[in-house]
Amino acid sequence: MKYYELKLTYPGIAEEERTGITIADLSDMGFESFQQDGNTLNSYIDEKNYKEYAAEIKEYIDHLAETVIDYELKELEDVDWNAVWESNFEPITVGDLCCVRAPFHPATKCRYEIVIMPKMSFGTGHHATTYLMIEKILEMNLEGKNGLDMGCGTGVLAILALKKGAEHTDAIDIDEWAYQNAIENADSNNVTGQISVFCGDAGLLQGKRYDFIFANINRNILLADMQAYADSLTPGGEILFSGFLEIDTESIRKRASECGLHPVEERKRDGWVLVRAVKS
Repeated sequence: MKYYELKLTYPGIAEEERTGITIADLSDMGFESFQQDGNTLNSYIDEKNYKEYAAEIKEYIDHLAETVIDYELKELEDVDWNAVWESNFEPITVGDLCCVRAPFHPATKCRYEIVIMPKMSFGTGHHATTYLMIEKILEMNLEGKNGLDMGCGTGVLAILALKKGAEHTDAIDIDEWAYQNAIENADSNNVTGQISVFCGDAGLLQGKRYDFIFANINRNILLADMQAYADSLTPGGEILFSGFLEIDTESIRKRASECGLHPVEERKRDGWVLVRAVKS
């Protein structure tokens, strides 16, 4: 698959809040992988998404160039980027209880070990929002409950919920690549019979009911689909929101309240936020 690289160069050391906003914006335009090195941020997008969002990308980077950032957008050689990406994938441990590793890493002694073949899907635990979600899920009592991992990426959150005693989880992602990857990862973690993976959006939630929902997506989708999440949550059920920056927290909390979801907890990591809410 052909990829394009967008290299943004900042005038000084790139601050996390500034790059975090840029990463969030570019994620909404189809960019799926990011690498920061000093005062540069490299972002990668496949050919299909690049063609779809080309006009928006040009407008966005032209705006950045008018302010403080130099940029370079170039087409990369057609190589096996999955292999390249996987070669740089390192296992992570969250709270000394959960380890997320790839099949080519040695087994660990973590209580909850999750084996993920990345395949360039979002959700390996390396990003602050996935880390926040895993950290909170480790504290939750999910025994015998049914849940949803919305925007599931690799499916890591749904898999962890099942390992913590959930009875069943649905996992939904709009990206075909993520959908196939989540199915593969469910099989690798021996939870295939307890998880249903779907390719689609919040339109699939009609008539569904869940005891808990994980929604690690982005600000715009969370705001747009909040009512669908609320309608699918059982009374007293919990929902975890992440995928947005500190500056967007108030809008997420406000929209949640409008939809009958009561925010009860907030956590932060590297400028990103998790909000836990309970349905009234």
